[in-house]
Amino acid sequence: MSLYDVLESLEKKGFVILKLGKPIKYLAVAPNEVVERVKKKIQENAMTKLKILNEIKTTNILNELNLLYKQGIKSVTPVDLSGVIRGRNNLYNHIESMIKKAKKSIYISTTDQGLIRKLNSFKNHLKKAKDNKVIIKIAAPITKENSNIIKKINSGVQIKNINNNTRFCIVDGKEVLIMLSDDKEVHPTYDSGVWINAPNFATHLEELFDFKFNKVK
Repeated sequence: MSLYDVLESLEKKGFVILKLGKPIKYLAVAPNEVVERVKKKIQENAMTKLKILNEIKTTNILNELNLLYKQGIKSVTPVDLSGVIRGRNNLYNHIESMIKKAKKSIYISTTDQGLIRKLNSFKNHLKKAKDNKVIIKIAAPITKENSNIIKKINSGVQIKNINNNTRFCIVDGKEVLIMLSDDKEVHPTYDSGVWINAPNFATHLEELFDFKFNKVK
């Protein structure tokens, strides 16, 4: 690609201005203006994509996909409804999805730092769940660092000081997400967990959680 090809490409993007006359010369646009133009273009593209996504909601495509999804789930066994999730962002996205679907209960076991991250990430969703009469229990080591965040959580979320480094989330006695590593020893990028949709296992884990949780004042 020649220099003129590059300049022509920049001109089309509005980053330079072609001067009249010959030889061909270009004037640079002020950097601040370039940034604003790029910002405007990104916003326009984002709005276009959001419009397309919103339009999909009003079509039969989404209804057909939901029907296919629900019918498909009925045809598989609980063992098939499992998977490995890699990366802390992906783990938290999945926990958020589980919390948003909760109808009866949310049980969370986490570390002291994990408690801070989860309360910051899920406080709005936990509040909605609490308002919908969902039982919420969280077991974690309580420290000076995370106690201030705990105070900001409205009543209705039961948090008890339980020293452990196990990390899992159980929702409605059906779904379980178990993190496989100590969060102090693994980089967030390499954090991983196993998600299982297995009511028998989830219910048993809930009972073990309750046994330990209820012993703590």
